[in-house]
Amino acid sequence: MRGFAQLDEVLRLALNAVALRQQVTAHNIANVNTPRFRRQAVRFEEQLQRARRRAAVSGATTHPRHLPVGTQSIVAPRVVRETSTVMRNDGNNVDIEREMAVLAAAETQYAALAQVVAARYRMLRSAISQGGR
Repeated sequence: MRGFAQLDEVLRLALNAVALRQQVTAHNIANVNTPRFRRQAVRFEEQLQRARRRAAVSGATTHPRHLPVGTQSIVAPRVVRETSTVMRNDGNNVDIEREMAVLAAAETQYAALAQVVAARYRMLRSAISQGGR
């Protein structure tokens, strides 16, 4: 069951990261005409990959006050401000076409992740209801 819970945690983190990406992108779009506004982006996938590589050694704790065994790291999405580009003379760096593409991709990712979560819980419900047969 431990693997099931770990994957559920990764799915939860991914759903939260994609939802945050949608919010940040909507904020960028809302500020497309704001002078000196700098677009923001959500970084999550890179952190998740690093955490996966570091998770080669892990262990279980038997008490909440025990120190975690191995390299357990908290993976959380990070909002970063992009300052290296300028799209217009007023200092704004929001490219509306790029933001719309990021938003569409985030919507697709969220829908796919939600389908995976729903399928996992259907499978779990089926296993529980048919477990005694």
